[in-house]
Amino acid sequence: MNYTLGINKLTSIYDYDEFLQLSEKTIKELETVELEETEKNLLEYRKINLVRSLRIAKTYKPEKNLLLLFQKIKRKQIWLIFTEDWCGDSAQNLPYLMKYIEQIPQIDAKIILREDNVAALKNYFGADAPLSIPKIVAFTPDGKELFRWGPRPQKANELVKKLKSESLEREELNKKLHLWYSRNKGKELEKEFTEILSKITS
Repeated sequence: MNYTLGINKLTSIYDYDEFLQLSEKTIKELETVELEETEKNLLEYRKINLVRSLRIAKTYKPEKNLLLLFQKIKRKQIWLIFTEDWCGDSAQNLPYLMKYIEQIPQIDAKIILREDNVAALKNYFGADAPLSIPKIVAFTPDGKELFRWGPRPQKANELVKKLKSESLEREELNKKLHLWYSRNKGKELEKEFTEILSKITS
C-alpha cells in the first residue's frame, strides 16, 4: 500500500506530547459540564489513562537490545498511530514505544485520532477489520509499507479472547487485562517490536 494514498485525507494529527496535552485539556473541559452516563465513563477512562501514560513515561527504562535495534534505523520512517485517549490499551502500550521513538529522529510518529479518521483506518487495515485501537502502520517516505501492529501484544490478545469466552462482564475483563499489563511491564511489547525491527533493519 502506498502511504501517500491516504495521508492527505487524515485529520486530527498530533505528536505524542500534543496528544497528551489534548487529553489533559479535554479532561478539564469535560469536568465542567454535565455528562451522560456513557460520557462520564469515558471521562474516567481518560483520567486513568493519562495517569498510566505519565507513570510509565516517568518510570520505564528502555531495554538496551531493543534500543539498539531502533538506533539501526537510518532512513526516515512514518508511523501512523491510530488511537484515542479513552483507550486503555493505548495507555498501556504507547508510552513504552514513545520512549524509544523519541530518541530516533528518523521516525516521524503521528498520533491519529480514530474517531475522526475511521475511513483512513479502514483504508489501511481493510474495510472489515476491527476498529480496535491502538493500531500502527509504518511506511517509508516513498510509500513502502514496513509493518502493521495492534491493538495489543499477542499474549494480551489471547487473554482477552479467553476472558470473552468466559462471558465476563466488561468491567471485570478490563480489570484482569490491566492486571496483566501491570505485571508484564511492557515485556511482551518489547519482544514483539524486537522481532519487527529485526526484520526491517536486517
